[in-house]
Amino acid sequence: MKENVVIIGGGIAGMEAARQLLLLGYTPIIVEKKDHLGGHVARWHKLFPDMAPAGDLVRRLSEAISEANIFLETRITSINRLSNGYVVMLSNGVSIPCRAVLGASGFRLFDASKKEEYGYGVYNHVITNSDLEAWFNGAEDPRIVADPKAVGFVHCVGSRDLKAGNSQCSKVCCMTAVKQAIELKERFPDARIYCFYMDLRLFGKKYEDFYINAQQEYGIQFIRGRVSEVGETAEERLQVKAEDTLSGKPLKVQLDLLVLMSGMVCNPEVAEFARTIRLDVDSDGFLKSLDNVGGINRSNQPGFFYAGACTGTKTVPETLAEARAAALDIHRYLLGK
Repeated sequence: MKENVVIIGGGIAGMEAARQLLLLGYTPIIVEKKDHLGGHVARWHKLFPDMAPAGDLVRRLSEAISEANIFLETRITSINRLSNGYVVMLSNGVSIPCRAVLGASGFRLFDASKKEEYGYGVYNHVITNSDLEAWFNGAEDPRIVADPKAVGFVHCVGSRDLKAGNSQCSKVCCMTAVKQAIELKERFPDARIYCFYMDLRLFGKKYEDFYINAQQEYGIQFIRGRVSEVGETAEERLQVKAEDTLSGKPLKVQLDLLVLMSGMVCNPEVAEFARTIRLDVDSDGFLKSLDNVGGINRSNQPGFFYAGACTGTKTVPETLAEARAAALDIHRYLLGK
């Protein structure tokens, strides 16, 4: 009988780890609270920097884990520590004994309505990056006008912001804004598109090329400076005030659409659950790895491992790489090494 490994979360981290564990001869059991696999990536349209369809990645992973045991719309009610492993209790009444558990519970997006100065939920044409991805995927959204002439993106919404309770960088927001700006420009070639940023953090392979292409080929304007105020005109256009810190001049533009780049934050439900089984939680609210260099996949509890954004903000390539590493760590642990 193949040995069980319980995976908490059916996003791309949990799916990739399950794929690797199947190849290593184990029985991965994915427990996902939503009604579908793929997590946040399942709702995304394209992935930077190659503009590959996000759905293709989710489909490939889904096909590769067809032999895994998958519980959708299911929550973990408790995990009991035993001398040689764990017993995981599910909301459907199923009890699973195992010697190893993988936490791959991901993140949540910052609630943009908390940044009241941007008008999310107040003005008709203010949306988030997640809202825009849903629209790219075919969802109707009356906040997006039929032929926008001017669109703005605000970076770092809820990230690098002590007032919002999150001093960390979300890593993906800059590149997501560039990607979404390109996608909008392709749909509305005559639109003027502005990106208001603090600092552009373009650290990944081909990221810098992607950004330069957005300027040179698509004419997207990048303005270094925080948006200080958003208002609405009588014609229901958005009036945005900012300061161009490179030129030292104030800036005022009217837009038909404003997109807020909500950052990654920890899931408070996960942190609360972690405390019940004595998993360490870091100062930023994410689960705390054993160390941040050589032990990113390991927790302070034996047999409990991590992969993906449950320990902090991650890109898609980083998430997949961590999932593969976690599967190998679990394999070595179960072999007694």
